[in-house]
Amino acid sequence: MSDRSDSETSNGTARRGRVSRVTMDMVAEQAKVSPSTVSLFLRDPDAVSSKRAERIRQAIADTGYTINRLAGALAGSHSRAVAVIVPSMINAFFSETLQAMQEVFETRGYQLLISNSDYDPQRELELLRAHLSWSPAALVVTGSDHAAARPLLEATGIPVAQMWELGNDPFHLQVGFYHEAAGAALAEHLHAQGLEHYLYVGTRMHLDHRARKRAEGFSAWLAEKGQAAQVIALEQNTSQAELSEVFEQIARNGSGPQGLCCSNDVLAIAALFEAQRRGIAVPEQLAITGFGDLPLSKLSAPRLTTVRPFPAEIGRTVATRLLSWIEAGTLPDQPEVVDLGFELVVRESSVRG
Repeated sequence: MSDRSDSETSNGTARRGRVSRVTMDMVAEQAKVSPSTVSLFLRDPDAVSSKRAERIRQAIADTGYTINRLAGALAGSHSRAVAVIVPSMINAFFSETLQAMQEVFETRGYQLLISNSDYDPQRELELLRAHLSWSPAALVVTGSDHAAARPLLEATGIPVAQMWELGNDPFHLQVGFYHEAAGAALAEHLHAQGLEHYLYVGTRMHLDHRARKRAEGFSAWLAEKGQAAQVIALEQNTSQAELSEVFEQIARNGSGPQGLCCSNDVLAIAALFEAQRRGIAVPEQLAITGFGDLPLSKLSAPRLTTVRPFPAEIGRTVATRLLSWIEAGTLPDQPEVVDLGFELVVRESSVRG
């Protein structure tokens, strides 16, 4: 008969031994510094001398110490987390913004809580409620249109930033650019090519307010020149059937030179392939533009004319401004609006000889 180990209960069921959590005091003892010095290092590594900082880093590595963020939230009014809601996790624009934002926040000991609203205002509201239950130090939302969530956002008592779009009534911070202006810049460029018909094609524009505003800016600029732009709103993401619908409309417009402005580069590159499949010369018969300046845009044949936003700079600016208010424990007297602008990148897909 085998001996019963201490890790077993009387009925033979295995019981996990208690694991003691490594404390800040243990790290301090091993690093031969005070617990307050360890605490200061965790909040602001640069505030501790390089020799002490190195001993603390080594002690943390040796002991396997992890910061108890929840304990910090209970001791104070907010956690060391910043909640961020984006409309899409797979969109390269937002991924680059999140990475830049995270790099800045991590230098000050803050972590991001990231959620995806899928362009749904009601889902955004639900996510905001969930994030607020964790007492974040600040909130970041995407876009300027938050009618459903405005009462909740106004009552948070913490800094609220809106990114990727300027307009409407800002909360504490808006960082981005005017999408109407981006649409107008594309319209002006295509108009200079001497075209006869203009189309703007976007996906899910009933939810994607920024794509819709670019369409509005595109149409408004052409209207001032006495030209009409047809706007085609695709319900889903790009598909062969939907592109066929667009090109059937292009065929109905006649044989004269036309301009096709797409709400994003993915759609524009798909249009380039479809034009090639149909034997339509780009840009002689059909000038095509996009938005986003994705890496493939400069590799397509012909290379794609597009608008280049500054996603990393948006993320860094949001994080830097928010950190100044978080660490000061204050809110700005007036909303701050930072217009980072955009760049029109002209390539072969739209320039007619």
